[in-house]
Amino acid sequence: MNRKLKIGNPQMNRKQSGLTLMSFLVVLAVVGFAAYIGMKLFPMYQEYYSVRTAAKGLASEPGIGDMDPSKIEDLFFRRLYINYSENVKPENVKIERIDNGWNMKINYEIRRPLVGNLDVVGVFDISQDLTRHGGTD
Repeated sequence: MNRKLKIGNPQMNRKQSGLTLMSFLVVLAVVGFAAYIGMKLFPMYQEYYSVRTAAKGLASEPGIGDMDPSKIEDLFFRRLYINYSENVKPENVKIERIDNGWNMKINYEIRRPLVGNLDVVGVFDISQDLTRHGGTD
């Protein structure tokens, strides 16, 4: 009774599949770089939404269509100060007369360093009507 011991089943001989250490490190580097870019972009867009919210809130202010442009600008920058918005300066805000009130245009740019000599640049343009009957975009 001399039997040979068979190890394993021929049907079970499959190749293992999965990530190698090198491919795992490459995936980790790509995900890390995407997260790094996201951390650079998120504050820019967060500030944009706070500026837009301040402009829309200003449009719902009672009597805004009859106010003086300097008073409107003062109210707007007070709202930005509360939201810690640092990139919008008075020279970025233009207030023009329209039929039933004012139109406020906010054009500003945010530049953040990314890697070495590369920067991430966000250019934002917001327009808000400040009328006697409520604001529209």
